[in-house]
Amino acid sequence: PLKYSKLFDHAKTKPPKGILLYGPPGTGKTLLAKAVASESEVNFISIKGPELMSKFVGESEKGVREVFKKAKQASPCIVFFDELDSLAPVRGAGFDSHVTDRTISQFLTEMDGIEELRGVVVLAATNRLDIVDPALLRAGRFDFLLELPVPDESARLKIFKVHAKGKPLASDVDLKLLAQNTDGLVGADIESICRKASMLAIREFLDNQKDNNDEDYTKFKIAAKHFNQASKMVKEQ
Repeated sequence: PLKYSKLFDHAKTKPPKGILLYGPPGTGKTLLAKAVASESEVNFISIKGPELMSKFVGESEKGVREVFKKAKQASPCIVFFDELDSLAPVRGAGFDSHVTDRTISQFLTEMDGIEELRGVVVLAATNRLDIVDPALLRAGRFDFLLELPVPDESARLKIFKVHAKGKPLASDVDLKLLAQNTDGLVGADIESICRKASMLAIREFLDNQKDNNDEDYTKFKIAAKHFNQASKMVKEQ
């Protein structure tokens, strides 16, 4: 909406005020938010929900007001609230409910006033859509919900290709097989597998080099055994 604001004006269509990304941890919600800001070429303010919560009366609401004030000053701007469920859980539930109730009320006030804050889009992410206060999901607030699910085999293969790109892989590395054998893992897990496989290969290479002082790094390869061991380590975490 920020990048193509003139198109929305031409279409006589109001863009969504808020976009909520939801899905399990590690599926790339925060990464997507940053990518959207980068692609839109606008200012980006990122806030973790727990950072705004305070046991002192009025502090949490003040924090919410300050964030929206900064977003208005930085327009065009995307303001991103990570872990929205911690900032705006279902009202009346849990510890310090009076604090969260007031914070949610302030958040709703700011969202409802965003129409005059032209050039500001609110992005948020949550691992638990079921405990986000439903008032935030009504029309005119978070109008657009986007699910980032656990990746299927095809998506896992694409993620492996991204994180393995440019690495000196041995001929026995089969990324398709790795994708098949990592059912249930998310993007963050796959990134961790690729990083751990690299570290295992580096450690083995350096151990073997101690005897001959050969610094010919062209011989260095990350093999299937390193990926298999790394996969096992991540699955056992």
